[in-house]
Amino acid sequence: METRCELRDSTFLLWVMVVFLWITPICSSVANADNVFDEMPLSVQDRASLLLFKSEVRDPNQKLLWVGSGCGNWTGVTCSRWNGRVIAVNFTGFGLSGQLHTSLCKLSYLETLNLSHNNLLGPVPPCFGSFWNLKTLDLSFNMFSGAVPDTLMKLSRLVRLDFGHNMFGAMLPVWIGNFSLKLQRVELGSNLFHGEIPEGLLHLKSLKFVGLSHNNLSGNLPDFMQALEHLNLESNLFSGTLPCLSSSVDTLSVLNLAENSLEGGIPTCISSIRVLTHLNLSSNRLSYEISPRFVFSNRLIVMDLSYNRLSGYLPRKILESSEKSGLVLLDLSHNQFSGEIPLDFTELKSLQAMFLSHNLLTGEIPSRIGNLTYLQVIDLSHNSLSGSIPLNFVGCFQLLALILNNNNLSGEIQPELDALDSLKILDVSNNKISGQIPLTLAGCKSLEVVDLSYNNLSGPLNDALTKWSNLRYLSLAHNNFSGPIASWIFMFEAIQRIDLSGNMFSGDIPDGIFNVSLHFNNGNFNKETPKVPLLDSKLSVVMGDDLHLNYNLSSTVMIDLSDNMLHGQIPDALFNLHGLEYLNLSHNFLGGQIPGNLQSMWSLKILDLSHNSLSGQVPENLSSLGNLTHLNLSFNYFSGIVNKTKGYWRFSGAFAGNPNLCVESSGSGDGCGTKERPVEPEQAYEEGKEDGPISVWVFSVSACVSFYLVGVVLCCSSRTRNFMFGTKD
Repeated sequence: METRCELRDSTFLLWVMVVFLWITPICSSVANADNVFDEMPLSVQDRASLLLFKSEVRDPNQKLLWVGSGCGNWTGVTCSRWNGRVIAVNFTGFGLSGQLHTSLCKLSYLETLNLSHNNLLGPVPPCFGSFWNLKTLDLSFNMFSGAVPDTLMKLSRLVRLDFGHNMFGAMLPVWIGNFSLKLQRVELGSNLFHGEIPEGLLHLKSLKFVGLSHNNLSGNLPDFMQALEHLNLESNLFSGTLPCLSSSVDTLSVLNLAENSLEGGIPTCISSIRVLTHLNLSSNRLSYEISPRFVFSNRLIVMDLSYNRLSGYLPRKILESSEKSGLVLLDLSHNQFSGEIPLDFTELKSLQAMFLSHNLLTGEIPSRIGNLTYLQVIDLSHNSLSGSIPLNFVGCFQLLALILNNNNLSGEIQPELDALDSLKILDVSNNKISGQIPLTLAGCKSLEVVDLSYNNLSGPLNDALTKWSNLRYLSLAHNNFSGPIASWIFMFEAIQRIDLSGNMFSGDIPDGIFNVSLHFNNGNFNKETPKVPLLDSKLSVVMGDDLHLNYNLSSTVMIDLSDNMLHGQIPDALFNLHGLEYLNLSHNFLGGQIPGNLQSMWSLKILDLSHNSLSGQVPENLSSLGNLTHLNLSFNYFSGIVNKTKGYWRFSGAFAGNPNLCVESSGSGDGCGTKERPVEPEQAYEEGKEDGPISVWVFSVSACVSFYLVGVVLCCSSRTRNFMFGTKD
């Protein structure tokens, strides 16, 4: 029995060894197959076509370095492993430019043609319709123009068509939804297409992705009859009302109809789309109230209904379950919503950005706002909110932007807000906030934009501000701040705009170090002329794997110290800032002369020194400031002559209220040349001092003589005595 078992085991082992020896060469051959196919010679015909294509385009980055005959050595080219014919061309991002040569059309076995992210231009060759086996055609992010060739309707096996971000024009081809029953993706966004969406595209059953954004398409917004997964029609001219898209109720994840002219209300059937993650209906003409049944599944990540005409109360419930919420961005700004902020909003625990600005909201900011621990941006500006800034904001410890301006908020800035050490933007301007800036705000070391203007804040500038080393914008305008201006206010390396106007600052302008800021000292001649120097506080949130905050500051580099009680002379260093574009020192008590190094401010576009006590002559080098568009030196004590040849005539009213200043007219005439030269204030004062004793002596003699004559008349004339004193002789 044991011998029989041993014999079986030996036979089994023998068979295993035989099978192993037989399989090993096969596996070795398979393992080396890739190397064999990589060395597959490129088809002679296809090789010639590619070389001709290369000779007709510009390749500044030298990406098309093709050597040898093996397909593996030809960058961006993939060949069939069986016959060496080219089946894929992928030149994306190579930096190629010029027009496409028809030699590519001879690559008759192509399945994929990707020329995206280059600088190719001109029309698409009609011979592209000869790619009988093509499945992917991607020409996006180039400069192709003209109409889409009708020959492309022959591409009956095409699965993906991407012509986005070009300059294609004309109407969408009527055959776009009929030429391939396998077409799944159509991306024609960011072009110049116009007209209506072809009917065939609305019924193509295989279609899953439609991208037609940023064109000039028009007509009533149609309903798509297939199960779409992605629909982006943003920035077109569509009108009409919102369709229900009932065919996509189980599949649609992205719906973007922003920036059109859609009207009417938002139908509740939109919320029945079960897998919707991104909803953007912003910048339309949608109106009416939002139904209480407008409740989405917990898969919703982004909801943007901003820039419409929606009214009524804010929806108290947005998602089926707040506890399982995945909502990251909620934007209901720029509508006509009224009432209070619902407490349910504070239960959207995953929320990272909330925009409710530019509505008619009232009441107080919910104290439970601190529950939103992931919140990074909150904008409640331009409403009628009241009460104080909730202390519970400190619970939003990841907050990057706190924007509460243009409300009716009162109370003081809480010292505990220093816990928001990631905060970059703090804007509470145009409220009724009082008290002083807490010293503890030094803990907000990440601050870049601080706007506390138009409040009732008071007290001196404290050293808390010195800790904001990344500061770019500071506005304390129109408050009740007092005391001297500290020299460190101009010493932030990144500072671009300082506005301390409309306060009660006194003393001299500190003659500190003005040349620390890169913005103050880097002139740029290509910037646009500044208008009203305000902060552009419009924020944008970029959604990707993570949320990113973008904000824009107006490019104007400015210092505004107007409407205070400053005196003394203007520091020379202030007029040595090459990059400064806007300087306003008006409505103070500044004296002395304008610094002589004015020509150093070659970027200056707006200069206002009006309503001060400045004297001396207007510097001739002022005319050398070629970028200057606005000048105001009115209501000072300037003297001398302003020469018409200097071009000052273009600044209307710039020299008004300077009685000792003669401004030559730009027209014909002798100007100030034939007139007596005005007397400067200093000269008049000195002459007054010299003539003073003589004038007093003459006045004294005249007074005595007059008094004597009056006495004689009164005493000698009885008629006069009777009339003056009412007596009778």
